[in-house]
Amino acid sequence: MYAKHILEQKPDAKVALLYQNDDFGKDFINGLKDVLGARYDSMVRGASYEATDPTIDSQVVSLQQTGAEVAVLATAPKFAAMAIRKIHDIGWRPLSFVANIASSAGAVMNTAGAEKGIGVVTSDFRKDHTDPAWADDPGMNEWRGFMRQYVPDGDLADNNYTLAYGFGMTMLQTLKQCGNDFSRENVMRQATSLAPFEVPTLLPGIMVSTTPRSYRPVRQMQLQRWDGRSWLRFGRVIEGADV
Repeated sequence: MYAKHILEQKPDAKVALLYQNDDFGKDFINGLKDVLGARYDSMVRGASYEATDPTIDSQVVSLQQTGAEVAVLATAPKFAAMAIRKIHDIGWRPLSFVANIASSAGAVMNTAGAEKGIGVVTSDFRKDHTDPAWADDPGMNEWRGFMRQYVPDGDLADNNYTLAYGFGMTMLQTLKQCGNDFSRENVMRQATSLAPFEVPTLLPGIMVSTTPRSYRPVRQMQLQRWDGRSWLRFGRVIEGADV
């Protein structure tokens, strides 16, 4: 999704990729290669970090020196906040993308400095509690009620809570489909046979479903941009790989 947007907005840009040195981070290499193809080697310069590293400042500075006009941050939340802050502080102004697992307004954007991340793009399948569009949304009100009852001290700006709620609703649907047979075989059968259903915290038009040949329960996302206070959605819901 990010690679396609880059080609639409800056088709000739150099791309700086900061990635965690594990399967999660390397998935972004694979995703960029899938779309950029033979252009990958000429367009992308990468720098990795270890999950135990205390800082990623040197990697950010080295990527800035490549002259890249686009930065893709395939990082965990802590390192995303570090990278966004460092990019801003050294005066680098690339079109920046951050992994959706590191898009929490509270844990990442505000930690980095809300104004320092203005313009950063991410993708998500969840409704963002900080978005005024969901102030009176029935699904989000259901989630808020759950939070008041069970997690009253939770930081509502941390979108990991909406993620966990979606996980819980999906597990609940799986168990409902099991009836009275909770054998491992039947649980797995139902988990891979979820007919499309809505989860209250997901964006409109995005459904959860699985099949015996497609294990990914969510295959759609929407791009969104940080405006200094919240994430603003733009464009259409985009379908990802169906594998």
